[in-house]
Amino acid sequence: MASDIEIARSARLRPVREVAEELGVLPDELEPYGPAKAKISLATLARVRETPRGRYVVVTAITPTPLGEGKTLTTVGLGQAFRRLGLRAVSTIRQPSLGPVFGIKGGAAGGGYAQVVPMEDLNLHLTGDAHAVAAAHNLCAAFIDNHLHHGNRLGIDPHAIAWRRVVDISDRALRDIVVGLGGRANGLPRQTGFDIVAASELMAVLALAEDLHDLRVRIGRIVVAATKEGRPVTTEDLKVAGAMTVLMKDAIKPNLVQNLEGGPVLVHAGPFGNIAHGNSSIIADRIGLGLADVVVTEAGFGADLGFEKFANIKCRASGLKPDAAVLVCTVRALKAHSGRFSIKPGQPLDPGLLAEDLEAVSEGLCNLRKQIANVRAFGVPVVVAINRFPSDTDAEHEMVRRAALEAGACDVAVHTMHADGGAGGEDLARAVMRAWECESSFELTYDDTLPPREKIEAIARRIYNAEGVDFAPAAERALAAYSAMGYKRLPVCMAKTHLSLTHDPQAKGCPSGWRLLVRDVKLSAGAGYLYALCGDIMTMPGLPSRPAGEGIDIDADGNVVGLS
Repeated sequence: MASDIEIARSARLRPVREVAEELGVLPDELEPYGPAKAKISLATLARVRETPRGRYVVVTAITPTPLGEGKTLTTVGLGQAFRRLGLRAVSTIRQPSLGPVFGIKGGAAGGGYAQVVPMEDLNLHLTGDAHAVAAAHNLCAAFIDNHLHHGNRLGIDPHAIAWRRVVDISDRALRDIVVGLGGRANGLPRQTGFDIVAASELMAVLALAEDLHDLRVRIGRIVVAATKEGRPVTTEDLKVAGAMTVLMKDAIKPNLVQNLEGGPVLVHAGPFGNIAHGNSSIIADRIGLGLADVVVTEAGFGADLGFEKFANIKCRASGLKPDAAVLVCTVRALKAHSGRFSIKPGQPLDPGLLAEDLEAVSEGLCNLRKQIANVRAFGVPVVVAINRFPSDTDAEHEMVRRAALEAGACDVAVHTMHADGGAGGEDLARAVMRAWECESSFELTYDDTLPPREKIEAIARRIYNAEGVDFAPAAERALAAYSAMGYKRLPVCMAKTHLSLTHDPQAKGCPSGWRLLVRDVKLSAGAGYLYALCGDIMTMPGLPSRPAGEGIDIDADGNVVGLS
């Protein structure tokens, strides 16, 4: 089978104006960026705000391996499958970060014959939204150091500055740095660091903002530091919020591209799934729901991370409720959750993962059962989607099907969308259509009135299967400080590994009898949540020993090669 980039390059793309017309975007609401991509004006959002909304389907997954289990592929392929069944469908996904593209994971356009195109544009710069976020973020950082240099009128405590700088490349050398060296003219020396752009609070704000006015309000309430008396200092106090919004005024418009079968895909915002809330924008979903029969959106990583945050953060902010969820799994990942196999990017798969092993599948099913329970805990009907690999056997699929139905899934469907595109997902699409007619009663994990500590404990116990939570001294101090500042009613965003239900990436399956370690808690007042740092999670990834960027190049005709 051809590589993803070869398949993408061989596709005959429809003009983006045709894709927009099919979706229902008016000509004067479209802002083309060349022939195959465009931005959609917020006038569309205003026009469809009061129209009946389409069906809302969220794609999540079991706890993935480092290779991923095909969640984006399923999200994009389902859009193709629904379109083949005669529905007006749109997929909404996040924009990839350049860190994983050149690092360990590669691109995030889907795969095989269920991809977003133009694939190179999606995975590299698209329309520049990530760079706008970085510029706005770093402008604020410059304002902070400039304020200190010119007398510190606000009385900022240099040791209580929370706003770091960002860059969209994985670079471990920038995690902790010292700025202001070289004498008085270069500012106040202090320790700080860099995060990756996808971890910027501005990226989370972009995804959660309702419109341009809400974006401005949210940016203005971002807390960047504290005074020596413990008073929060905001971007509004620094008089930089307006300029930050100006830099993001085009980034707030969703990007329109297409799948391999010519159907519309909205790509907007890119908050990390294990650090931030890991979901694409509310604006893109609202536009899709106002124009299409069904919106298929993707939540980052497994249901314990992306779906939990989709519900407790994104849906809490938007007021939208999903009609059904799709839980992606692979036989390969279930075998890995048995603890018998290790999967490492860049290394050959253990031959045991490619041979029938019902015992290993059986032992790994505990993770599938728990993730089904996690979705069902929100009152959402769930369909299990088995992403078929050539090495799978019918007996393995039957074992998964029985276990999923016994665990409470509404239906189970095997799909072959990697090889067959939308045609390979029609059974799954029909199963989802049956599921959204099932009775549902959407509810959140916790109430706004609970103290932050109890919100964290509720997620740990109900979603992660933890026995309890241990708060490090730094986390205890942070919770006390944020409560004193008046932020105790905010929801919580859990920052933890995506490779396990626990904070330990090596713990597979569904561990019990363990306690979640929260080492610190940070404030994202603009995004509207507190985020808990669990275990050794980092906000700036590092490159692996063999970065994906080693294989990326450009040929004599100017074509990108090696992108995956």
